[in-house]
Amino acid sequence: MSDPIKHECGIALVRLLQPLSYYQEKYGTAFWGLNKLYLLLEKQHNRGQDGAGIASIKFDTDPGTRYISRKRSNKAQPIQDIFNHINTRIRDIFKEFPEKKNDVFWQKKNMPYIGELFLGHVRYGTFGGNSIENVHPFIRPSNWKHRSLIMAGNFNMTNSNQLLQDLINIGQHPKENTDTVTVMEKIGHFLDKEVEHLYQKYKKEQISKLEVSALISKHLNIAHIIQKSAKKWDGGYVMAGLFGHGDAFVLRDPNGIRPAFYYQDDEVVAIASERPALQTVFDAPIQQIKELENGEAIILKKEGKIYVEQVLEPKEKKACSFERIYFSRGSDAQIYQERKKLGKLVFPQVVKAIDFDMENSVFSYIPNTAETAFFGMREAAEDYLNQQKLTKILEGKKQLTAEKVQKILSQKPRIEKLAIKDAKLRTFITDDENRDDLVAHVYDVTYGVVKESDNLVIIDDSIVRGTTLKKSILKIVNRLHPKRIVVVSSAPQIRYPDCYGIDMAKLGDFIAFKAAIALLKEMNMVTTIIDVYNRCLEEVEKEDHEMVNVVKDIYAPFSTEQINQKIAKLLADDSINSEIHIIFQHIEQLHEAIPMHKGDWYFTGNYPTPGGNRVVNEAFINYYQGNNSRAY
Repeated sequence: MSDPIKHECGIALVRLLQPLSYYQEKYGTAFWGLNKLYLLLEKQHNRGQDGAGIASIKFDTDPGTRYISRKRSNKAQPIQDIFNHINTRIRDIFKEFPEKKNDVFWQKKNMPYIGELFLGHVRYGTFGGNSIENVHPFIRPSNWKHRSLIMAGNFNMTNSNQLLQDLINIGQHPKENTDTVTVMEKIGHFLDKEVEHLYQKYKKEQISKLEVSALISKHLNIAHIIQKSAKKWDGGYVMAGLFGHGDAFVLRDPNGIRPAFYYQDDEVVAIASERPALQTVFDAPIQQIKELENGEAIILKKEGKIYVEQVLEPKEKKACSFERIYFSRGSDAQIYQERKKLGKLVFPQVVKAIDFDMENSVFSYIPNTAETAFFGMREAAEDYLNQQKLTKILEGKKQLTAEKVQKILSQKPRIEKLAIKDAKLRTFITDDENRDDLVAHVYDVTYGVVKESDNLVIIDDSIVRGTTLKKSILKIVNRLHPKRIVVVSSAPQIRYPDCYGIDMAKLGDFIAFKAAIALLKEMNMVTTIIDVYNRCLEEVEKEDHEMVNVVKDIYAPFSTEQINQKIAKLLADDSINSEIHIIFQHIEQLHEAIPMHKGDWYFTGNYPTPGGNRVVNEAFINYYQGNNSRAY
């Protein structure tokens, strides 16, 4: 994607199923689980560059000894920073006690970050800033193991203010107003209630308090706790939790908006946000990686029972399609094919935009994530030319010579790598006053392959704000002086905020929204803008389940093509000599390419939860009032 956006986080949970001595004997280290956690986090590094964190739990420790370890980082390379710290600690201890390198019992008792249960998190911060205090995992400590709670998640809640008020209403005083804290405290509240219920039950049976603690840990009803806790949650989420005594869970939202996969064999249970991470780290065939379905929780009991339970009533599955288009790892077998198909399906619009002139057209892509969609578009171009060749041969078979046939068969799409991203430069650009001039050089261009008579087609996986296109890419490729520049988005127009994990929060940022507003003003339809604003004010006074998305009326008067044309004008300026065309994928083609991921609210405005309609209406109110703040 040319526009830099922040997006959803990633989780990794590792639960060892054998004694630590097993891994020492088989793999030469009792830190096997920690090593696997590191690999899972690195394989999901694309999901988080603002911060990372890990936590580990030791089972069956003696009272008075530490059983939870946690390390978080918000450094530039947070995963490396965390594990450099851990490795330094481990090396220093082994330097002091070299004779203990094979003594697993001693290691578990005396060394941090060794244990049977691990939780890791990589973070793209969309709310609350990037201080270390906002980095997961979070801990709710207690002197009772079964009340100690560690939380990390890939989520955004649309109703975090309501959740906060609910906690206040039951007498709590949360230390922060963030959805992470409110979610953790909600779970903590029902955890406390469940523990108290079991305590009173065993107390009546005149069981000693020491024995009661062990019984509570064993019989804690995790499914019941998270079911009660999540009753009012509105958002997209995969929530992971560890309890101090050794139980754990991962819960997926009822619409399946955020992804979760798990793998199990006789050595380990592992859960992650991405399937290829599990495939690669555990060298597992795709058939052994299972998807956690919407509303399901995988529950891991300390004594070894592992099961999946339908904790929340499943609703229509609306798995995020934007994740598939852009920031999931393209090495996943299905995602790779889906992205290629996006490129294929948009090609009919492309060939029309170049007036069917394949001979004088050059095809390229905006690195790095659009490359797979480009492969699909390239295949579609080859198929188109092959059909043209066949037609020419059949129509002229009596007059064709070998030379003419050879000329026809030699036709192929002109494929070039034109835009080259200078990754180092982007990190340098921090001074807003001089930013525009510097941004123009984020991409380099390949000279000498485009003629002034050529159409230049470049595909991006999506266009959100259009900022980098306007200030960098179009200016750079314009130096090649093509007749026409056709910018292709393999995704549809992004028209509405995402409130479930991706950092696309403000309507005024979207180039499609800017185009629609500009068209309304040009066509003397400003009353539509005012009407939508007044209706938004009315909508946000209603209960969430009664609201509708009235912002759709901003786009209703115009066809997709009209908005495309206006976007092209907004992105071009007087310095651009080439003719600019903008093409977006049609929503029907998106669903054809990605049939199992129907979440499309940022394209269509059809939000899967009631809170989404409130967010989009509040986002429009913020835009209209000039309030540059988030709607969630």
